[in-house]
Amino acid sequence: MNRTQPKRSRILRMALSERGAPEFGGRGESFVVRALKIALVVALYWFVSITMVFLNNWLLDNEDLDAPLFVTFFQCLVSVALCWVMNVFSTLWPSCVDFPSIKVDLKVSREVLPLSVVFISMITFNNLCLKYVGVAFYTVGRSLSTVFNVLMSYLILKQTTSFYALLCCGVILGGFWLGVDQEGVAGSLSWTGVFFGVLASACVSLNAIYTKKVMPVVEGSIWKLSYYNNLNACVLFLPLMIVFGELGHLASFSRLTDLHFWGMMVLGGFFGFAIGYVTGLQIKFTSPLTHNVSGTAKACAQTVIAVVYYAATKSGLWWTSNMMVLGGSFAYTWVKGLEMKKASPPRESSESEEKLLKGESGV
Repeated sequence: MNRTQPKRSRILRMALSERGAPEFGGRGESFVVRALKIALVVALYWFVSITMVFLNNWLLDNEDLDAPLFVTFFQCLVSVALCWVMNVFSTLWPSCVDFPSIKVDLKVSREVLPLSVVFISMITFNNLCLKYVGVAFYTVGRSLSTVFNVLMSYLILKQTTSFYALLCCGVILGGFWLGVDQEGVAGSLSWTGVFFGVLASACVSLNAIYTKKVMPVVEGSIWKLSYYNNLNACVLFLPLMIVFGELGHLASFSRLTDLHFWGMMVLGGFFGFAIGYVTGLQIKFTSPLTHNVSGTAKACAQTVIAVVYYAATKSGLWWTSNMMVLGGSFAYTWVKGLEMKKASPPRESSESEEKLLKGESGV
């Protein structure tokens, strides 16, 4: 039975108009109520995103289990299971739960496969970067997404970038190299982690480009795309885990029957699934531009929390590198937002803001 495409699957498209955001909740809603709702949604996004990073760091930093591919595979498996749970709930209670109808369509799965290869590369390199550099340096280690966006847009899409946007990229690059230098001075630099961070940043950019191409295959549904990406990832991870010998590590893992460990694994998968929802929710209540600014501020808070939590001592230049990366990312988002508003008529603003949303913030 076909159902009308639900609201959540259209969250990104619904929210891509700056003019629509203030009207959310009805014309009679007071400013205080609207502001409170926005604050709660932003706080929820921050909580889910920061918790997910720390939880993944805990799972990947386990000395007894050196199996980052298995951890990522399990999180994808949980995401697929949660998609089916939401599908069942939307069938039983359609008035309460909005979720697209999903099934295993091999034709769609094949067409999404190229994106899925980029997707698993992105999440794998992302987790490996986190494993080797830790939460405190994670923002800097993964900061080149914006730079790769500019590079890939030119090489693949033949799109040029303005001088001011390139200047922002220069600030980000400067912050990245200063951060690497300061980690080396402190004796905590992991070139392996930096290498995986650079690869993850490149994959984030490629993922944004291929996502736009694949969206028509899944009828423009973000949730369907997430479902098929994670479904394909579960299959693709199996041979990778065998090749890298992770099944042997898993078999000898001393906490294989520990319910606390598996509970944390399931929780990690849940937060990985939830981040997609809260991201769309934040965009729906604010705007794509505000979402990117919020992501930059969240990354700053995440770094401070990590330094305090792990009782780390960082130099002034180390903090300067973080501020350069975050400041450059914020400035790039602001510059691109201004350029798109000037270049696009009002009715085409949603398409322009969608380009800004898809990967143009590197934090």
